[in-house]
Formats: sequence, C-alpha cells, structure tokens
Amino acid sequence: MSPRIKESIIQSIAAKQTIADDTDFMQRIEKAAEIITNTLKAGGKIHFCGNGGSAADAQHLAAELSGRFYYDRPPLNAEALHCNSSYLTAVGNDYGYEYVFARLLRGTAKRGDVLVGISTSGNSKNILKAYEVCKEMGIHIISLTGMTGGAMKEDSEILLNVPSTDTPRIQESHIMIGHIICELVEAAIFPR
Repeated sequence: MSPRIKESIIQSIAAKQTIADDTDFMQRIEKAAEIITNTLKAGGKIHFCGNGGSAADAQHLAAELSGRFYYDRPPLNAEALHCNSSYLTAVGNDYGYEYVFARLLRGTAKRGDVLVGISTSGNSKNILKAYEVCKEMGIHIISLTGMTGGAMKEDSEILLNVPSTDTPRIQESHIMIGHIICELVEAAIFPR
C-alpha cells in the first residue's frame, strides 16, 4: 500500500487540528455564522463565489443553506454566483473574467448581504473585484483562504485562513469550516 495515502490523511487531520487548537480561529468561525444568521434573519442573501474546486465548495455550501443541512426546514436565501453558465460566459467574454462576480453582485445584492469568497491563494482577481463592489454597496465580506490570506485578507471582515499552503488540505478544511457555519446558522434560525 502506498505510504502517500496515510500521509495525506495525517496532513488533513493536522490542518484541522491546528484550527481546533486555535481559539481565535474558532471565534472567527462563530462570528461568521453570526453575521450570516443576522443577515438571513433581516431578509438578506448569502452570496458565495470561488473558482474551480472553490466554486464547487461555494455551490455546495449555498445548497446546504438553500436546501437543508441536518433537518427539514424552510429554505434560506443563498446562491453561488457562478451557477448561470450563460451569464458567466457572456460577461467573461464581453467584460473580462475578472468581472463575472462583481457585475452579478451589482444586480442581485443589497446592503447588508454577505459575500463568502473562497480561494486557496486568496488572490483570485474576480473575487477581489467582487470585494470592491461589496465595499461600495455595504455587503459583508467573509473569506476562506489558505495560510497567508493573500490579497483577500485586506478587505475581509472575517478571514478564515486555513493554516496550510497545500491546496487539497486547504480545500478539505474549507468544507469543514463551511459545514460548521451551516450547522450553526441552521440551529440559530430554526432551533429544535
């Protein structure tokens, strides 16, 4: 059996253990869930964005809120910004790929909404352009990134920068963090 299998599992656990041992990081997760909860309770929307694997995570987490997480309850207003392929390809072609999220936010978001930007590097140009729109419009910014936070760090209200530089380990931690946030939001809005 390849030693790489066990090595990858151990590395994934180590990244998550570092988060579990960091009280400040866990408080930031809780604060992110609180901002999302308050936004949804006030009638706002949660927008998610990312590229590649991070786009898959964005769509996954939006579905956890708009569908269901642990139990049946009314849907929550959440959407991943890349899901309309006709829009994405038109704006990418006509304006440039760096504007695909920013332009959609201008049409679908309002003051007090939340944008969750997901990028392992923290340097995705289209997310950074979206953050410019968020600052203009009064939209909360929550970032899930890798260790340094990249350029996204500067504009983040909440920075959840996974303590790793290994893309797969960062993405595995992003989905864990996202699931925790979804669990906290669901329980806060629909207590059992």
